[in-house]
Amino acid sequence: MNFKDSRQFISKLNLTKLANAAGVLSSYYFSKWSKRPVQWGVPFNVSIEPTTNCNLGCPECPSGLKSFTRPTGNLDYDFYKRTVDEIGDNLIYLYFYFQGEPYLHPKFLELVKYASQKNIYTVTSTNAHFLTERKALETVESGLDRILISIDGTTQETYEQYRIGGSLEKVIEGTKNLVRAKKEMKSATPHIIFQFLVVKPNEHQIDELNVLAKEIGVNEVKLKTAQIYDYKNGSDLIPTIDEFSRYKKQGDGSYKIKNELLNHCWKLWHSCVITWDGKIVPCCFDKDAQHQLGDLNSKSFLEIWKSDLYRSFRSRVLKGRSEIDICTNCSEGTKVWANP
Repeated sequence: MNFKDSRQFISKLNLTKLANAAGVLSSYYFSKWSKRPVQWGVPFNVSIEPTTNCNLGCPECPSGLKSFTRPTGNLDYDFYKRTVDEIGDNLIYLYFYFQGEPYLHPKFLELVKYASQKNIYTVTSTNAHFLTERKALETVESGLDRILISIDGTTQETYEQYRIGGSLEKVIEGTKNLVRAKKEMKSATPHIIFQFLVVKPNEHQIDELNVLAKEIGVNEVKLKTAQIYDYKNGSDLIPTIDEFSRYKKQGDGSYKIKNELLNHCWKLWHSCVITWDGKIVPCCFDKDAQHQLGDLNSKSFLEIWKSDLYRSFRSRVLKGRSEIDICTNCSEGTKVWANP
């Protein structure tokens, strides 16, 4: 976070949120020490999925590949409001993404505005193809605090190797629209981040990305390591620059994940993901919602969060993450690089 973004974040805090966060943090460390899952609070960091629809066809994304086995659709606005009303008092971060392109939800910015009015720090991630001049102004008006714009190349040829069906020109124009809208409205928000998923086809353009971001007026650049589903036999997407790869080549030519998969996970204590249709899953690595821990259409959030099913899943993590499929390709504990 830069100074303005940090100040914006701090402005969202209060004693209730801080007390809850302290309880969550202490219960996490107690659980690590005791190897017994306890939970002394509720999550202060929640991702909610506006939609599973997407306009692109990225090769490592279930949404882009249309490969979900779970139902697809859009988040119901009234259900969303009830959920935010239930969990909002302790919520610090609300992330409007999981799978899909958030701006394809017909009421996306109304979702953001509702959470912003409740003094929750709001974040989204977008491919920026829908940031017209009007949408850019509406985004600023919504109170969105942070926006991550996926830009995985500085030329169309490179960009479209991963963002299949995408237009780099639209991404750049949409970003410029947002920068201009902030200036027109004299707004410090949203904090604009260029997120660059480092893969082999684009790793040579990192320096160019930083120059482009500075020229446009983007606040921050983040370099993110890529998740590869079928990594064991290698992939054309695995970077040659070792520090940007989640995977390490073995002597026999196969690859293994660098992460040691230690038997604990902060995400299981401080956060969760809510799918568009109200299912709660442990984290963002459960993209197809195979490990559903509850349904908000039939139970309250607190019932689910404190349930035996949730407790059992946390216990499994403490005993052996390597035995849980979504954990075996997890980046928890690996780096994300950020540049000013």
